[in-house]
Amino acid sequence: MAEVTVTDYDSRWPELYRQEAARLEAALGDNLVRMFHMGSTSVPGLRAKPVIDIMGLVWDLTKVEDCRPAFEKLGYKVLGECGIPGRRYMRRGGDGAPRTHHVHLYQFDDSRNILKDIAFREFLRCHPEQAAAYGALKSRLAQELPEDYMGYCRGKEKFVEQLSKQALAWFWREFPEK
Repeated sequence: MAEVTVTDYDSRWPELYRQEAARLEAALGDNLVRMFHMGSTSVPGLRAKPVIDIMGLVWDLTKVEDCRPAFEKLGYKVLGECGIPGRRYMRRGGDGAPRTHHVHLYQFDDSRNILKDIAFREFLRCHPEQAAAYGALKSRLAQELPEDYMGYCRGKEKFVEQLSKQALAWFWREFPEK
């Protein structure tokens, strides 16, 4: 059973993302469109599990399987869709080793999944009070369920679902144009 640990924000997380993204870019080659640092470690100041989430957009999702040997050589366990249609998911670590990275690959035109994740990240970056509430919930759940990873995830579901809807509404109405 995976242990649940939530820590204070670590300023090294963006650099750890950049280092791993470079390794993944090499593995994906010409099929890669773009990489994004996602999840809680991508939001400055947010308490998080110390696992770097990376979203990669590819031109052709069916070609991702061709990269399996390269991903495995980088230490990833390739897990297919893993509950989200249109995604290819991999994790580094687990099975006794600390998890360090989660990778979520989507075809570039999967706007539903891509936008949902980007809007959520940007909303938390622009709304520190919501990020703090999310961090507090994660900390509380990690304390209450330190050895129940699935219980921890279920405990966040309703909050994340509501926050995701709020984030999408904000994104379409108010996301600051640069």
